[in-house]
Amino acid sequence: MIDGVAILGSTGSVGTSALRVLARHRDRFRVVALTAFDAEELVTQQARTVGAASCATVRTGGPTCLIDAATRPDVSVVVNAIVGAAGLAATVAALRAGKRVALANKESLVMAGDLVLRAATEGGGEVVPIDSEHSAVLQCITGHPESLSRLILTASGGPFRDWPPERLGRATVDQALQHPTWRMGRKITVDSATLANKALEVIEAHFLFGLPYEAIEVVVHPQSIVHGLVEFVDGSILAQVGYPSMELPILYALTHPERIPDEGVRRFDPVAAGSLTFEPVRREAFPTFDLGVQAGRTGGTAPAVFNAANEVAVQAFLAGRIAFGRIPLLIASTLESLDTGPADELEAVIEADRRARSCTEEAC
Repeated sequence: MIDGVAILGSTGSVGTSALRVLARHRDRFRVVALTAFDAEELVTQQARTVGAASCATVRTGGPTCLIDAATRPDVSVVVNAIVGAAGLAATVAALRAGKRVALANKESLVMAGDLVLRAATEGGGEVVPIDSEHSAVLQCITGHPESLSRLILTASGGPFRDWPPERLGRATVDQALQHPTWRMGRKITVDSATLANKALEVIEAHFLFGLPYEAIEVVVHPQSIVHGLVEFVDGSILAQVGYPSMELPILYALTHPERIPDEGVRRFDPVAAGSLTFEPVRREAFPTFDLGVQAGRTGGTAPAVFNAANEVAVQAFLAGRIAFGRIPLLIASTLESLDTGPADELEAVIEADRRARSCTEEAC
C-alpha cells in the first residue's frame, strides 16, 4: 500500500528534507499535497517534480489551504513543518480527520497540548514527533513506554554557548544565525541561540510522553551527536545517537514503529565522531530557557503566551528593531502583564496568542 503524504511548509528546511526522504521511498509514499507561506514559484516547481495533485500558498490561498491539504481523503500522513503558531489549526484538523501527523511544528503541542492529544483520541489520529530529540526518545521507549522514568534532552548550546552574559546582549543577527551544528530556518536558529527552542521542546516532551516537568532535564552537548537519553525505572539508560540531520527522524516519523532501509542516511562512525561532552545549561546567561519552562509548569494558556511573545520578539530582533538582549526582557514583561487561564478550548488559546502578540509588539 502506498500512503499519500501532505507536506505543510514544503519550502523550508524540514519540508525540503522531507521531500528528499520521500523521493527515496516512492514505493511506500506518494506526495499528494504541498503548501508554503509565500514561495509560490518554488512550491509549484516542487509539485511538478513530485507529481503532487495540489499545491498552495498561505499568501494567496489563506490559512485554510493548510487545513484543506491536511484533511484530503487521499492523505494518510501529514508532515507539519510549519514554524510557529500558524501550524496549530492544521495539526488539530488533521488529527480529527484520523491522520498521522509527523510533527515538526512543536508549537502545536506547546500552545495546546491537551487539545491536540484530545483531537487525536477523538479523531483516531496519531502524533509522531520529527524533532530529533523527541524522535530519539520515541525510538528508545518503543516497546516499553510504561517503564519510562526520566528524559534527558540535549542542546547544542548554539553559537553563544561560551559567551559571557554581558557580551550576549550585543550579539548581532549574523552572529545569532551562525549555528555550529544544525542548518535550520532563521527563526528556529535564533531560538536555538536563546535556548527558547529547548524550553519549547521540554513542554512538547511533557505532552508527548506524559512525564512531569521535574522528570525532564536538559544538558548541553556541543557535538549534537546524542539526541536524547531515556532512563527507565530500573536505572538503565538508553541513548539515540547520529550525525545532525533531520532526514532520519523524518523517515522514522513516516514509518514508526517500523524501520525501513535507507541508503541516503549518513552512517555513524564513533571514531570519526570523536569525544562527546556534556555541560549544564548556563541559566543565568540564557534566561529565556527558564521563562519557557516556567510557563510550561504554570500551564493553561501560559505556554501560548510565552510562544507568542517569543515569536514577536525574535522577528523584531531579525528585523533590527531590538537588541538580542531584549528578547527575554520582552517575553518576561508579556508573561507578567497578561493573566493566563485554562486552555480547554481552541478559541481560548488563539485569544491568548493574539493578546500576547499585541502586548509584545507594543513593548517593542
